Amino acid sequence: MDRPDTIEYFLDLAATVSRRSTCLRRKVGAVLVDTHNRVISTGYNGAPSGLLHCNVVGCLREELNVPSGKDHQLCRGLHAEWNALMSAADKDAIVGSTLYCTTSPCITCSKLLINFGVRNVYYSVKYDDEYAKLLLDEAKIFCKQVEFSDRKLVDKA
Repeated sequence: MDRPDTIEYFLDLAATVSRRSTCLRRKVGAVLVDTHNRVISTGYNGAPSGLLHCNVVGCLREELNVPSGKDHQLCRGLHAEWNALMSAADKDAIVGSTLYCTTSPCITCSKLLINFGVRNVYYSVKYDDEYAKLLLDEAKIFCKQVEFSDRKLVDKA
């Protein structure tokens, strides 16, 4: 039996969660896991509760030709990391937790992860935001990119 290790398991789960995203540009999923490897919450990027999603009303960032990583305030959606943090029933369980995400956090999500007390981040795809990485490093949050190749982990140290 080919049993996935913990990192692969939770990154696979994040990839599944990303399928719920309604973003037209990038589908992102996140899974928050406590210090005992129990799922605290999940999140995907999409519009705030009760509002129409981008797949219904369109994407202002696309219409304005805004490049990836710029002018986040022009997006009507919340990032997957935000939604995972807000969805946690027990906010105290987030302290010391690990985030598994399909994409590395942006600077705004990094600030939230720091303030909520997340200690580790594993991600599959690097998001081009050098300042996010600087903040995570300064906060001493362990960050690691892990890609999948033929269902086997390829460590990007």
